[in-house]
Amino acid sequence: RVQLEESGGGAVPSGGSLRLSCVTSGFYFSRYCMTWFRQVPGQEREGVAGIDSRGHTVYTDSVKGRFTVSRDNDKTTLYLEMTNLKPEDTAMYYCAAMEDYRGSPSLSGGQFEYWGQGTQVTVSS
Repeated sequence: RVQLEESGGGAVPSGGSLRLSCVTSGFYFSRYCMTWFRQVPGQEREGVAGIDSRGHTVYTDSVKGRFTVSRDNDKTTLYLEMTNLKPEDTAMYYCAAMEDYRGSPSLSGGQFEYWGQGTQVTVSS
């Protein structure tokens, strides 16, 4: 059974930091692209940061230089280090998995097979 479980969310002031984790099981993690998405109620889901099976990364423009995505294949865990957080980063954050048949990371949600339940990040001004 496939499982993706996010943790590490919380409420922080503007300029603060958080580290999200996504612990996975039930699929061959090292062969999968992994991506963090976020969504605010009433808005479209947004791809934030992705990493492919070889460790190549991609970020949406608004988080470049502030967020870092990484993975530990031995622990089958995905991470998102978030620094200098802004109120506009407030959202539910989800991790998602897609078999790496493209050979590159992706921020496009429609292609992902497996999703977690999300962890809430709230940044106050």
